[in-house]
Amino acid sequence: MNKEKIDILKKEKNTVILAHYYVDESIQKIADYVGDSFYLAQVATKLEEKNIIVAGVYFMGESVKILNPEKNIYLVNPKADCPMAHMVNINTIEEMRNKYNDLAVVCYINSTAEIKSHSDICVTSANAVKIVRKLPEKNIFFIPDGNLAKYIEKLVPEKNIIANNGFCPIHNRVSARAVNNLKMKYKDAKVLAHPECKKEVLDIADYIGSTSGIIKKVGTCNLNEFIIVTEIGIKYELLKNYPNKRFYFLDSMICEDMKLLELKDLLKTMEKGGNEVFVSEEVIEKAKKPLKRMLKLGE
Repeated sequence: MNKEKIDILKKEKNTVILAHYYVDESIQKIADYVGDSFYLAQVATKLEEKNIIVAGVYFMGESVKILNPEKNIYLVNPKADCPMAHMVNINTIEEMRNKYNDLAVVCYINSTAEIKSHSDICVTSANAVKIVRKLPEKNIFFIPDGNLAKYIEKLVPEKNIIANNGFCPIHNRVSARAVNNLKMKYKDAKVLAHPECKKEVLDIADYIGSTSGIIKKVGTCNLNEFIIVTEIGIKYELLKNYPNKRFYFLDSMICEDMKLLELKDLLKTMEKGGNEVFVSEEVIEKAKKPLKRMLKLGE
């Protein structure tokens, strides 16, 4: 597909394309901005274009809409969803508020707009530890990812972290045995893992960090071989930035939802519209507060 055609359409339609690291490389190649959830949320607030296409799963489109309610936000494929985003409900949040005094509901950005609207602050894997440390509340109900909550608990022992039962199916399915098998095969490789993984995996990692953190770590490390324990879509950015280094992935780490996004669908959305993201004014007003608080405290 001709990149020039997409560039022409972007100018004609006053459109900008935001893409997550996990989408297919054909989309990453033509996107205006590629990054993790926090970076895309930051970028979205600074754009002049009237129309924004979000190449990511549904909650990402919602987040961009909440931060830019006056703009038109479109998804490449609205069927691309995040199972973890639905692994907590409002009743559970209210139960925790009634149970604990001095409580902050900290919501991972991988969540629905409705859940964000019932939270005190949002975080991403890149800034979660930093933000939780800054909060005045002692009790932290972290939703929806339990694995990330337990990772934060280890690094912020002064807080009482209450973990939700949710998880990312792709990261949660990885076992320490699978990672150790790769370590035995590639003995000189360092293990870089995402904190959405289970504790048994994080315990054997040489570095734990967000998607963007993993990419930066490769750049600052003088080694040449890495076992990357996160979604395989990050491979494109790694090879682009560090073509002389070697990266090894687990075959199971493929997000089926992210892979629903195809270049032909992006072009169709640019040409004909459709797949627009709508969030009610009431939810936008409530969910905007925890997202903007994240942008402020996460700087």
